[in-house]
Amino acid sequence: MPVWLREYSWRQTPSLVYLAVPGQGGRRLLGRPDIFCAERYLKVSAPPFLFEAFLWAPVDEARSTARLQDGAAFFTLRKKEAALWESLLAEEVDKEKMQRIREDAVLKAHQRAKEETEAKAVRKRERSKCALEATMKLEEAERKRIEELKEAERMKATEEIEKWKKENEKQKKLQGKGRFHPMGEQHEKSEMRSSGRGASRAASRRLGVGSSGNMFSEKLQEELAPAPRRAGSIQLSFTPRVFPTALRESRVSEEEEWLQRQAEARRAINADLAELEDLSEEEKNPDWLKEKGNKMFATGNFLAAVGAYNLAIRINNKLPTLYLNRAACHLRLRNLHKAIEDSSKALDLLTPPVPDNAQARVKAHVRRGTAFCELELYTEGLQDYIAALKIEPKNKNIEEDAEKIRRIIQETE
Repeated sequence: MPVWLREYSWRQTPSLVYLAVPGQGGRRLLGRPDIFCAERYLKVSAPPFLFEAFLWAPVDEARSTARLQDGAAFFTLRKKEAALWESLLAEEVDKEKMQRIREDAVLKAHQRAKEETEAKAVRKRERSKCALEATMKLEEAERKRIEELKEAERMKATEEIEKWKKENEKQKKLQGKGRFHPMGEQHEKSEMRSSGRGASRAASRRLGVGSSGNMFSEKLQEELAPAPRRAGSIQLSFTPRVFPTALRESRVSEEEEWLQRQAEARRAINADLAELEDLSEEEKNPDWLKEKGNKMFATGNFLAAVGAYNLAIRINNKLPTLYLNRAACHLRLRNLHKAIEDSSKALDLLTPPVPDNAQARVKAHVRRGTAFCELELYTEGLQDYIAALKIEPKNKNIEEDAEKIRRIIQETE
């Protein structure tokens, strides 16, 4: 029961009320008391102490303040209307009116808190919007900067290409002048060439100059037209796998064991592939095998159903329904550990949990829980049944089975 505080001291001005609420019997108000202030209602809760006041006139709770000092609560209440009160507390307040004032105060407080929360959300959205706009502006500026850099590089590359073209044309013109002479120059220098023609031919033969009379231009043409590449073949050889660690640091026995396991795995895969190649097209279809296993399960031939599910899982090991059906067969055959293993594998494949696979997850939990209970692991089985109930809370059968398991656990304890 709370200890009601009846003692208080107060004084007032036309616009303010000063109120002090000390502890009782010399005991202090410790911790951070819960203070609730409304227009006509004031409450201080500092367990085990409780103070409640129904004020004479309304106050402005938004502009009123409270503080805790020396184990007492001090309030500065601002009046809504400037006037002197005859008393701090209202007179002739019955229980119904007190309850109505409390409810109104709580309702207004909730409404005010809701408005403040909405205002905070609006401010947060505005800040996020401003931050997003600023980020978009920065990204746009960065994009423009990158585009400008690209354009500058593009212009630079274009200028270099144009410069190269001009240099190439200039070089071609120089080569043309060295190879051909205008008719005027040939006529003026015909007599000079006729006198020294014999000597020049002999020199040309010695130097290897062609009929054009320009040795450097012919060499340049040969350099501009390289010979085609010769065809050939390259021999490749692959070295066997070698562990990268040094011999003194390696573990030879473990490495040999690893290589042996790899070789056995490859042989097993090759054997499976060779065996699957002998199957018909229907037998290579996991859905057809699943239907076959379901028919065998319905007739009570659980071993044959397990064989069909095994072959289907070898073809496609990512279908949770195959593991669920095989778990049901193992339950009938009392292979309880295998049933637990298949149910767990089905739950691993049924991820993420969505409404479409809810029914399959319920079956997996129930079958694994049943196998646990058959092994007298009732606590683990109850956990699976509770997990199934979380998925299907209205399933009466699962709820009744879970209650039976609880009773068994209680009797065992």
